[in-house]
Amino acid sequence: MTMIKWVFWSTIWLLVIAVFHYTLPQVDIVRVTDTYEKRIDPGENALFWSQADVGSDGTMANRDVFFIQTRRAKGDVMVYRNEDTGWGWPPYFKFDTSNLQAEAADAKSTADAAQYYAIKHYGWRNEFFTIFPNAISLRPVEGPEASKGIPFLNIFIITLFAAIVWAIYVRWRRFRMSRIDPTLEAIEDDMAERSGAVKRWLGTWKKKA
Repeated sequence: MTMIKWVFWSTIWLLVIAVFHYTLPQVDIVRVTDTYEKRIDPGENALFWSQADVGSDGTMANRDVFFIQTRRAKGDVMVYRNEDTGWGWPPYFKFDTSNLQAEAADAKSTADAAQYYAIKHYGWRNEFFTIFPNAISLRPVEGPEASKGIPFLNIFIITLFAAIVWAIYVRWRRFRMSRIDPTLEAIEDDMAERSGAVKRWLGTWKKKA
């Protein structure tokens, strides 16, 4: 039973961590190398695509999606999609996809005349499942060693979540100690008393025999 409980709670917390890691904003220092638009037919990976731009037909089976090609400060390539989140999840309320694409197109530079930008995004990059992080904003920085800034929003959300979980745990523990544990102890005592009565009754039959 202890092993089952351990596996259950480990799975729950891994899922919680995965959700936070996917949805909370992250910042990369990049050099924009190109931008393009591509027709996408979401399939098994549809969960990792947002939606059609707000105001357009969101029921389309396929749609054109903006992409931003970059090379990060460490030299590896990263490709971001650029989609509205609208009023959906995660709640970034992003409606300026076209404007961001125009900014990214204007930010392109070569390795010889590199210009670096801090690109804020959420999501994961997975080549096997064709998953791309979604770009949220773009701002110029001084160079590849520029600071990404302190993630105040992430700290606030995680702290708030931890406080809520702790408050629920404390209240549940108090409820369990005041209501559930006494009830279980009473049931155990009653069962023990009944078991003892049965044993005494059987003992009288053995004596008669």
